[in-house]
Amino acid sequence: MPALPVPPTSARTRARIRRVFVVLAFVEAVTWAGLLAGMGWHHLLDGSRAGIEVFGALHGGAFLLYGALAVLTWAVQRWPWKVGLLSLVAAVPPFGTVVFEVVARRRGLLADVETPSRRAAPV
Repeated sequence: MPALPVPPTSARTRARIRRVFVVLAFVEAVTWAGLLAGMGWHHLLDGSRAGIEVFGALHGGAFLLYGALAVLTWAVQRWPWKVGLLSLVAAVPPFGTVVFEVVARRRGLLADVETPSRRAAPV
């Protein structure tokens, strides 16, 4: 399967994309926790639905933003298609985005990559 096209980006832009990706992975997990707490409050303790409504909307937005940024990061970092798909699937289980981010960082998948236009010309 061919790789995603790499958008032209500077090293500074790539670093910013990686930073926002890491932050959104955390935000997505926090909103998951809030949604789970809201559901527990409502269903287990007969509380109001306010937590579900508030954190449901926040989580929905964070989920969509994370998905879009995961695709952008996939292209910019030139991840193999399996890693890119895994970054998207990580948003489905609770806290999966944080697990993916930690594993990706440890494996060097969030390190700066050299773009084709910045490669040294052969001598």
